[in-house]
Amino acid sequence: MGALVWLLIPLVAGIMAALWGSWANRTRKARGDGPELDGYARFREAMERSHSGT
Repeated sequence: MGALVWLLIPLVAGIMAALWGSWANRTRKARGDGPELDGYARFREAMERSHSGT
């Protein structure tokens, strides 16, 4: 009976981890690369402007 309890502990932990993972991922929205690419484009424009004055 003790061995059964020791086998149930990882099983329950795995189920709890799966539930937590699905709950934690439910609020994540797919953003894509849009905001990062926009920021990079602004950075390049600013660097070009700063170098064009010299």
